[in-house]
Amino acid sequence: MTKVDKSSHKVEAMFNSIASKYDSLNHLLSFGIDKRWRKILIRELSKLHPQQVLDVATGTADLAIQLARYSKSVEITGIDISAGMLEKGRSKVAKKGLSDRVKLKQASAGSLPFASNTFDAAMVAFGVRNFEDLSGSLMEIGRTLKPKAKLFILEFSKPIKFPFAQIYRLYFKHILPFIGGIVSGNKRAYRYLFESVMEFPEKKDFVSLMEQAGFVGCTFMSLTFGIASIYIGEKQAVQ
Repeated sequence: MTKVDKSSHKVEAMFNSIASKYDSLNHLLSFGIDKRWRKILIRELSKLHPQQVLDVATGTADLAIQLARYSKSVEITGIDISAGMLEKGRSKVAKKGLSDRVKLKQASAGSLPFASNTFDAAMVAFGVRNFEDLSGSLMEIGRTLKPKAKLFILEFSKPIKFPFAQIYRLYFKHILPFIGGIVSGNKRAYRYLFESVMEFPEKKDFVSLMEQAGFVGCTFMSLTFGIASIYIGEKQAVQ
């Protein structure tokens, strides 16, 4: 498979083009399971009782909104490279009455506009595989975290057990791009989803990348027959 082009300007343009349909298509194409996966991440993150949380690749702010509604004291800063996604996200945040606790900014994961040691936790849902520089972005996220703060990542995985693995691949490669293309008008964006998931260094390979980026105690849990995984790593304490 040809290496997926994840240059920032192309990823930004792609997500801008599907922003208006992004939420409804996500829930439709995942049969709503993505909402449950986010709840699991939020439940794990909330055990830390963080006050300041960074939401990287926030998109339309689904995860940020869910966390703000789950924990009434937390403040979330969401960043994304897509202006179109952020515009949709700000509208949703305002409608939920959460603008005082959820702030959205346009920025790249590889160059975060925040001081070092700022956040109590960071989270990414279905965005890490889009990073142009995966290792560099993980290190940059780590820079903004306080010592011993944790990073939580939810991302698609590839199931391996027969026959679910074969059904999954058929759905992701053919059915999802067909439906997504008709509804959004951009079949290429949903073809990209399949390609980026296939290319992503998942499970133990991704845990190794997190460790190389300076995180310790890194673990992962598989969700729903291995369709998705949650990765957790802790920033090293100051030596």
